[in-house]
Amino acid sequence: MNASKIAIDAKMPFPRNKREMQALQWECCDFILVSGDAFVDHSSFGPTIIARVLTDLGYHVGVIAQPKWDSSDAFQVLGQPRLAFLVSSGNMDSMVCHYTVNKKRRHDDAYTPGGKTGARPDRAVITYCGRIREAWGSVPIVVGGVEASLRRFAHYDYWQNRVRRPILFDSGADLLVYGMGEKAIAEIAEALDAGLPIDQITYIRGTGVMARELPDDAVVLPSFEKVSEPTREGKRAFAEMTNLIEKSANPFKAHPTVQPCGGRYFVQNPPQLPLTTQEMDDVYELPYTNQQLGGGPEITGMSEMHFSITSNRGCFGSCAFCAIGMHQGRIVSSRSRASILNEAKRMTQDPRFKGIINDVGGPTANFLHPACAKQLKTGPCANRECLFPEVCPNIDADQSEFAEMLQALRQLPGVRKVFVRSGIRYDYLMADPTRAAFNELVCHHVSGQLRVAPEHLSDRVLHYMGKPKFKQYDQFVQKFNRASEKHHLKQYVVPYFISSHPGSTLQDAVVLAEYLRDHHLEPEQVQDFYPTPGSRATAMYYTGLDLESFQPIHIPKGREKRLQRALLQYRNPKNRSLVIEALKRCGREDLIGSGRKCLIHPQNQRPKQHKRSRRNRKGGK
Repeated sequence: MNASKIAIDAKMPFPRNKREMQALQWECCDFILVSGDAFVDHSSFGPTIIARVLTDLGYHVGVIAQPKWDSSDAFQVLGQPRLAFLVSSGNMDSMVCHYTVNKKRRHDDAYTPGGKTGARPDRAVITYCGRIREAWGSVPIVVGGVEASLRRFAHYDYWQNRVRRPILFDSGADLLVYGMGEKAIAEIAEALDAGLPIDQITYIRGTGVMARELPDDAVVLPSFEKVSEPTREGKRAFAEMTNLIEKSANPFKAHPTVQPCGGRYFVQNPPQLPLTTQEMDDVYELPYTNQQLGGGPEITGMSEMHFSITSNRGCFGSCAFCAIGMHQGRIVSSRSRASILNEAKRMTQDPRFKGIINDVGGPTANFLHPACAKQLKTGPCANRECLFPEVCPNIDADQSEFAEMLQALRQLPGVRKVFVRSGIRYDYLMADPTRAAFNELVCHHVSGQLRVAPEHLSDRVLHYMGKPKFKQYDQFVQKFNRASEKHHLKQYVVPYFISSHPGSTLQDAVVLAEYLRDHHLEPEQVQDFYPTPGSRATAMYYTGLDLESFQPIHIPKGREKRLQRALLQYRNPKNRSLVIEALKRCGREDLIGSGRKCLIHPQNQRPKQHKRSRRNRKGGK
C-alpha cells in the first residue's frame, strides 16, 4: 500500500504504524502512547487528553492501542520514539476491567470495539512495560492513568489477596504520573526535549520516581516490607500508611512522601495544583474529533459519551469506597459556562444529535467550585471532611452557578433536553441556601428517575462509608417528591445501595432488605463492595480495622458477601436459597412464610403486589 492510499485524518494525526507516519511526513514520533483501551479521540478518555495536550504543544504522538502482548513485535510498529513511551492501562484498572467482585471473568469489555474481551492483559501497565523493555532496552518509559496512579504506593491486591509493591518497582518504568496529568506531562516533555536524561527528571509535581537515597524533609511511610506483613502489626502499619497517603494529596504541602522498598525508595512529589478554569477550558477545547481511531465497531457506551459534557473534576465528597479523591484530588476544578456552552453548540451541529444532552457533570455533577475559599490557599483540611459527618459550616454551598449553567444549556437552539446522570450529592444540594439548583434540577433535568446514592440504611455502616446519616436521604426524597407533585411531574428517586461494605453485618443487610420491601423497591442492580486499589474502604477490608480508631470492625468476606448481596435482591428467584440461609443465620425465620412482611414466601406464591410497586420496580415512591 502506498502512502497516498493511507487514510490519515489531519484532524486526528495519531499514526498507528510507519506507513501512517510517512503519510504525515514524520521521520519519527516524539512520544508513543500505549493504551489498554481502544483510542477514541474524545475528552472522556485520559490517554486521549494526554495525546491532545502534547500535540497542541507541537509534539508528534503515535498510538499503539490494545497491542498484542504475547511478544514485543506490536511495540515496534512505530519504531523508537524520540523522547519516550507513555503507558496506560486505559480508563480502568485492567483487573477491575477483567474480573467481577467474585473474581470471575467478565463477558465484555466496555473500552474495546464491539465489547469483546481479551484485548488487554491482566496488570496491563506491567505487561506493556516489560514488552517495551524487550523491544527497546533502556528507552524512557512514563506510566500514568488510573492503574498506575492508584497503585503508586504499596497496595492491597484483591485478586492475589496480598500487598504488592509500588507499581514502579514491578513495571520497570522510569517515571510515574499520578492524578490528572496535563501539567506534569507538559513539564516532562519540556525536560526530555531539552536533553535532560529521564533519571534526572525527579522534581516534577504530580510524579513519582525511584531513588537510592532518602530525600530531605520527606514524610516517610511505613516500608513495603512492614505493611505487607500479614500480621496484626503489619496491618496496623498498612492502616497508618493509608491515612498518611490521604494527607499527602494536598498540593499546598511542599514535602515529598516516600515509601522504602527493597533498599530503595518510592518518592512521590507533591501533587500538581488543580487546573484553573482557563486551563480546564483549554484542555476541553482542544480539537477532539469524537471519532474512534481505526474505525470498526464502536466501544460500548460511545453514543452516551458522545453527547455528554464534562463540566468538572475532583471531589470533596471523600466517600471511603471511592478513590476519586486519591486520583483527581479533593479540590474541584471546573470549566467556564462559555466553554461548556460552546461544546454544546458544537453538538447541535452533529447530524446524529437528536436534541438530547445525555449528561453534564463529573465525579459529582453539582460540584462546580471548591468546597471553600480556604482550599485554594492551604488545601483541604487534614483532619476534617467537607460533608461528613455533617456539612461543614464553612462550606460554600451556593449552587446557583450550577443552576444557571443548566438553564443556559437547555435554552440553546437545537437542545430539547439536558439530563444530569453522573450523580449528585443530595446533602450538598440540600445545604444550598438559594434552592436554585434544586428547583432547576427537579423541574428540567430528570429523565423520569433521579439516581442518587444513599448507599446504606444503617448509620453505623454509613459512618464507615463516610456518607451522611440516612435521615438526610429521607428528607431529600420527601422534598423531591413534594416538588415533583407540585409541578405535576411523574418522576422518582432511584437509590443505589452497596452490599457487604466493611462494617456491614448480615443483620444490617436484613434491615436494608426490609426497607426495600416497605418502600416497594426492587433494585435490578446492586453494587457488591469491590476492594480496588487506592480507597480507604479497601484498606479497611484488608486490615479489618477502622482507620480512625484502629479498632477491629466486621468485614464481610467469602460466602457472606453473596448472602448480603442476595438479601438486597431477595425477590429474584435465583437468590431464594441464599436469602433463606441468610435469614436463618440471623435468626429471622419470621421473614420466611406467607405473611405480608415476609421476604421469602412458599414456592409458587408471590406476595400481593402494592398497586404502585410495578411502577417503582427500579425506583422509590
